[in-house]
This record gives sequence, C-alpha cells and structure tokens, in this order.
Amino acid sequence: MKIGLLGAGTVAQAFARHAIASGHEVVFSNSRGPDTLKSLVEEFGEKASAGTMKEVVELEVVLLAVPWKHVQSVLQSLGEWKNQILIDPTNPIDENGVVNLSGENTSQLIASYAPGARLVKAMNANFMENFEQDPRQGQFRRVIFVSGDYKGAVEVVADLFESFGLAPILLGSLESGGRMQQVGNTLAGHDFFIPWPAPRSFPQFNGEQ
Repeated sequence: MKIGLLGAGTVAQAFARHAIASGHEVVFSNSRGPDTLKSLVEEFGEKASAGTMKEVVELEVVLLAVPWKHVQSVLQSLGEWKNQILIDPTNPIDENGVVNLSGENTSQLIASYAPGARLVKAMNANFMENFEQDPRQGQFRRVIFVSGDYKGAVEVVADLFESFGLAPILLGSLESGGRMQQVGNTLAGHDFFIPWPAPRSFPQFNGEQ
C-alpha cells in the first residue's frame, strides 16, 4: 500500500518507519513543498518519496500529521475529499498545553474540516516514544485503539496497523471511541499489551457497512 503523509515531523516519521519496515510505501508532504524534503526521503530510502499536500490526499489512505494549530487551515485548503481514508492521530495541544475545546470531540471537529473523507481515529492515545518501539514482546503485542464511523475504513486501518505488528482494538464510533482516546480521557497515555493473536470483534457502526 502507498500511504500519504500530511506532515513530515515526529508523528509522520514514526508511522513511516513502521510502514516501510512492513513493506508499504509512504509519500511525505509539508506546506513548503517536496523540494524541502529531499534529505528526509533519502534517509528513509527507496520506499519513501515526497509530494505536494494536494498530491498526497489523492492516495487511498492518508495520515494527518500536522500540529493542532495548523489542522484546520491545512485541511480546509485541500477542499472536498473523494472517500479517502484519513487517519487522525491528533490531540488538541499547542505551545501552551491542552487546548480547551469545551467538551467538543476532536475527531468529529476534524472530520468537518475534511468533507468527503472517511476519518478513522488512531495513534493519539499512544506516546510516540512507545509507538516507535518494536510492538512485539514475546507473545504480546502493543495495543492500538481504532475508532470510526465507517466499518470498511476501520477494517483497512486495523489491517494496516496489524501489518506493523500492533494489536488493533476497535472502539466503535468517533463519538464514543474517539472521545475515549482523546487526551485527558480514559485511554490516553497508557501503554497496553495483549496476547496475540486475539480475535477481532467489530462494534456497531452507524455508517458504511
């Protein structure tokens, strides 16, 4: 699979390392253009390339990896999506700490900035220093929580993370599962492992079956 990366910082690079090690390809992008990413692409090797943000979002699966303060402007600059899967690992954090959203669900807010995308929440409950590590410890795998309103999109993302060696646990909709993962809530910041292989069960989905 070729995966688009909106961003080229810590989150994008951590994801890219797992993706490339698992046989996938990645396309980095940033607001300054692909020419500024040449050294990064060389570091990641032949399975990495660079493109514009508009080129990246034409791919089937795209990771959102830009700082919170730029999320709205970046996504709104890209216009309407065409059913692509948008993986959202974002937490509402800026240079002053956690942003007060008055209880608003970040993933539903982000989905409103990317009309036409099938948004899947994942990775934001994991500290990147943990996510970057080998997800396998003997017969145990590191857990990654996955939430979304479209079963087909959630399956694709769960399969992708499973190919990394992670153990995806599906939490249901953006409203319920996405909120549980959000910074300051139940699951955020914990590093869980479970025995593997484990059965995968799908909760109820309100959207595409």
